[in-house]
Amino acid sequence: MDGIVILDKEIGVFSRTAGFRVAKMFNERKFGHIGTLDPMASGVLPIAIGNATKMIPFIEEHNQNYKEYLFGIKFGIETDSLDITGKIIKKAGKTPSESDIKNACEKLIGDINQIPPVFSAVHVNGKRAYELARSGQEIDMKPRPVTIYKLEYTGKNGDEYNFKVACSRGTYVRAIVRDISNLCGTIGTTTYIRRTITNGFDIKNSVKLDFLENLVNNNVAIKKYLMAPDFALGDIPVINLGCEDAKLYKNGGFIKTDETDGLRRVYSGETFIGIGRIQNGQIRPQRTM
Repeated sequence: MDGIVILDKEIGVFSRTAGFRVAKMFNERKFGHIGTLDPMASGVLPIAIGNATKMIPFIEEHNQNYKEYLFGIKFGIETDSLDITGKIIKKAGKTPSESDIKNACEKLIGDINQIPPVFSAVHVNGKRAYELARSGQEIDMKPRPVTIYKLEYTGKNGDEYNFKVACSRGTYVRAIVRDISNLCGTIGTTTYIRRTITNGFDIKNSVKLDFLENLVNNNVAIKKYLMAPDFALGDIPVINLGCEDAKLYKNGGFIKTDETDGLRRVYSGETFIGIGRIQNGQIRPQRTM
């Protein structure tokens, strides 16, 4: 079983735990998740199993610069983790106006330098920032360049203000919440995060863990929910090899070609056999299936 399950991860589940449960359903030991979601976040989390794990670096490299999230803010409180799972460290009474919120969103759109949350997986002096934060150490988080393509206020529900963002890889939604709040002259914390698009995968094509496990428990086949290993590699150009060249390629051989340099999806007929790179008139294996 080689392929990718587009999972809709639920709140409270670690990304690795979700991957393990998916792999177990397909009787596979080898798995990897494409991107990561915090336990408090839900949404699209692609899980590669079997030899499809070989495609993870290429999927991430090729689709890394566009993600979409829905998220909520509760103004007037701030937590150490910048979300509702953390410890409240500040309270303030000011609630911003709708025009203040929209103006704040506009100021954050574009190429910006964002300071990641201290509770994040960023490496600081060889350790994860969240490890240092949990031990009580002071951390000087350095700004990092990210891109916010869209940032929209979509309305409120009670005291929860809702937003939609499209952003590049490396963007922290909890940091966006902090920055919106600061620009509005107040404080706030993240009430929820839901990822809807990542690395070429869309939430509309996803399935939930409980749904899959229910099918397995009732002896219903779930193979139709396993996408092909080359799913989400669609923008990488194709090269098709004949039978003899394909055998040589799969054994690590270089194949002559007149095509221009660059990454290629490599096929033999209808069969996907890996990712190669054309260099100096040769297609050279990067990963083979």
